[in-house]
Amino acid sequence: MKTIIIKFGGSSLSNPGRIRRAAAMVLQERRRGLRPVAVVSAPADSTDDLLKLAALAGGEKRSARETDALLAAGEQFSAALMAMALEAEGARAVSLTGAQAGIRTNSSFGAAEVLRADVRRLRRELAAGRIPVVAGFQGVSAAGDTTTLGRGGSDLTAVVLAGALRSELCEFRTDVKGVYTAHPAIVPDARKLEQISYAGLIALAELGAEVRQLRAVKYAAKRGIRLHLRSSFHDEPGTLVTAGAPAGPSCLSLKRAGGNALVSLVGSGLSRELQAEALAAAKAAGLRASAAGRGARYLTLKTPAGSGESLLRALHELFFSGQGAHH
Repeated sequence: MKTIIIKFGGSSLSNPGRIRRAAAMVLQERRRGLRPVAVVSAPADSTDDLLKLAALAGGEKRSARETDALLAAGEQFSAALMAMALEAEGARAVSLTGAQAGIRTNSSFGAAEVLRADVRRLRRELAAGRIPVVAGFQGVSAAGDTTTLGRGGSDLTAVVLAGALRSELCEFRTDVKGVYTAHPAIVPDARKLEQISYAGLIALAELGAEVRQLRAVKYAAKRGIRLHLRSSFHDEPGTLVTAGAPAGPSCLSLKRAGGNALVSLVGSGLSRELQAEALAAAKAAGLRASAAGRGARYLTLKTPAGSGESLLRALHELFFSGQGAHH
């Protein structure tokens, strides 16, 4: 029986109702004939709340070791509550810390590197018919100390376990439905991508888009782990992350940089001709823009910060919405 890793972000676990909804999604995968392993983040905002407590109790020079020991508690809350929700539906479940799930790291507190995953305990739990619920974002050092994996570290937990268990798929369930051609709050007619390449997703993360933890995507790309980015609140398919994707523009990102905004077109085969088209579109829209960089997977234009969203919309019209859109 194939294993599936399902990772839930903090907004998906922010109250008991959402935890029950997440548990129902895990059980749905089991009804489809898969063996689910859930990986959970801390409830929304709880990590920041713990950091505030740490600052109040320990000041600015507090121990990095103790900070990690404190922050790991947030994910453990989620894991125990999710296991309870699964058991309330008649399933057998077990919550596991990162250490219990076999995440072995170095001792770089706050941004530990995963050295290996010893998944023997997970395999035993699965063989016994239990659904493991793993606290993400954390592991254990050779000295036995709790470590954390940096912001977004639950993503890394999920892909590491997916690789070690040779899972069929690694799903990321969050409060968005997938990757869009642009941020839907800025461009209402932005469309969801059916797929994006690992390289495209890595480029988005490097350009500042809050898609997934960069380390996690690079780990998945290196090992060919299939990813599916989808919503915790809808059952519709999301965006698949694959080794290859159609050539041409995929999506746009917007990032503030001081008094400027950087608008980047992400995709493959982005030529100087496309860059010239983008600059012409900006000029036609009455916007001041200049070329700010071009790589194998992106080209970036710079504009004053107040014009960033207008430039994003103009480029979306050119590349994804208009008569001459590059599909």
